[in-house]
Amino acid sequence: MFTGIVEELGEVAAVEDLGDSSRFRLRGPVVTEDAKHGDSIAVNGVCLTVVDTADGEFTADVMAETLKRSSLGALAAGSRVNLERPMALGGRLGGHLVQGHVDGTGTILERTPGEHWEIVKVALPAALSRYVVEKGSITVDGVSLTVVDAADDYFTISLIPTTLALTTLGIKKAGDPVNLEVDVLAKYVERLLGRGSDDRGDLDEIKEMDR
Repeated sequence: MFTGIVEELGEVAAVEDLGDSSRFRLRGPVVTEDAKHGDSIAVNGVCLTVVDTADGEFTADVMAETLKRSSLGALAAGSRVNLERPMALGGRLGGHLVQGHVDGTGTILERTPGEHWEIVKVALPAALSRYVVEKGSITVDGVSLTVVDAADDYFTISLIPTTLALTTLGIKKAGDPVNLEVDVLAKYVERLLGRGSDDRGDLDEIKEMDR
């Protein structure tokens, strides 16, 4: 479990194509200082398992499913990436609950600079639209952000100077893809409400049969 508070702006050192998967070697001295084999590290919001670490770098295998559902397949040596270690129990929850399970990808549509911030408009896949609400939370490339405006096919976010300076969102441009993870609580509520409706229908049917 993550919080969406990026710890480090890392870099892809190498990508090895393995046919149906890829092996990434990523540079991140901060997130690897206590990492070991089997640990998790979020890369642009995607939870990856550490294979090994050495000299401030770690390797991770990325399966075909992850490459298909995220923008990691577009990364190459030299690409900058957002890195975050899992949250520690008992620590502060600075962002919101993030699983590192990408729900889909969006595309940056436009950027509007302000005096001290920047508004970014991101295309929203139709399947995710119902989970995104004004003033709600969303994770963009692993960064926990508050939605400013929410429409059926896009949303906007406001980026403060710290986010622009310390994450890849400061260097992304219009047309670039981004990984999106919606608030998991919204998905659970939807499922539970649907299940509740089904249970109610079953109960009514049983009562009718007893009459």
